[in-house]
Amino acid sequence: MSSLFTPYKLGPVTLRNRTIRSAAFESMGRHFGPTQQLKDYHVSVARGGVGMTTLAYAAVCRSGLSFDKQLWLRPEIVPGLRDITDAVHREGAAAGIQIGHCGNMTHLTTAGQIPIGASTGFNLYAYTPVRGMRAGEIEQVARDFGRAVHTAHDAGFDSVEVHAGHGYLISQFLSPYTNRRRDEYGGSLENRMRFMRMCLEEVMEAAAQTGTAVLVKHNMYDGFKGGIEIPESLEIAREIERFGVDGIVLSGGFVSKAPMAVMRGLIPIYTMSYYSPLWLRYFIRWCGPWMIRQFPFEECYFLEDAKKFRAELKCPLVYVGGLVSREGIDRALDAGFELVQMARALVNDPAFVNKLREGDAATRSECDHRNYCIARMYSVDMKCCKHCGDLPRKIREELAKLP
Repeated sequence: MSSLFTPYKLGPVTLRNRTIRSAAFESMGRHFGPTQQLKDYHVSVARGGVGMTTLAYAAVCRSGLSFDKQLWLRPEIVPGLRDITDAVHREGAAAGIQIGHCGNMTHLTTAGQIPIGASTGFNLYAYTPVRGMRAGEIEQVARDFGRAVHTAHDAGFDSVEVHAGHGYLISQFLSPYTNRRRDEYGGSLENRMRFMRMCLEEVMEAAAQTGTAVLVKHNMYDGFKGGIEIPESLEIAREIERFGVDGIVLSGGFVSKAPMAVMRGLIPIYTMSYYSPLWLRYFIRWCGPWMIRQFPFEECYFLEDAKKFRAELKCPLVYVGGLVSREGIDRALDAGFELVQMARALVNDPAFVNKLREGDAATRSECDHRNYCIARMYSVDMKCCKHCGDLPRKIREELAKLP
């Protein structure tokens, strides 16, 4: 029988079922803090039956911010976050928050300084120069991860998810593509894991003090030549497991090099340019098809690779990637994954989990993965095209042409 609607004990917190709303960026904050819109969305997901809903990547410090609509996890926003977690708990769901640092994907206007990363260079995808971090900064940001756990606890969160994937700061130290350092933080895999270990040491100590569950989002591969591949990624996963985390979320892709390896499916280039600032609009239209490699969508697109990690690791694993049906979810759970994460199916319908409970094995999300929600999420908010009313004609035409 399916384990989908059986409870699961994630460290110190018990989830009512095996589903988690993954930490896909909602773009619903304001001035680095929460809003009523952010609350309403996560409450709707909690009311819709999910076991835990996760607020997307909250920066552990000012230098980790990419967008004004992103959360900066600090004491000033604790009351607003507590309002959200209390409302989520009243609906019977647990509340999680993803903590991270965007590294070389930040901007001067949001981070308050030239973006920092593992190495000095220029990030073409964020259109910004990047300065390699100094040793003291590395130590401070690691401490910021631990402090963020305490702040999350004060705000009522049951769980934190450390973002160590997708080409953000921890991932930038892990990947040879972005880490060209020649000190103790670069070169060998052992050295490239040093910053991650520092962050996890701080996180796990804070989690033990606060009774907070800990997940870690980890890249199985970066999605391009010169990045992390599965053999090296397995070594990193074993190191994460050694810290005694409550689960590893297995993902893949690099937002500054292979963003669609994360999400899959075709990206509507015109739609993305439409919602971008004027100075960026024509650059996306002309260069987007060349810069953004396409990855075809199929349900459970990470599953076969994730099974390789299931065979090698003993700790709980969370499957994420292309779950749009009851059949796909059961396939992942039957393969030995303790929990599953979804985003786009819950953007399309926050009540999707309740419909899975009430439906039959053929229940399927109405999300068609034309990725309109992704094309607009960094500029407006993450919203399904089916809930947007009358879209501009060219956007409707572009979406209609996508398979």
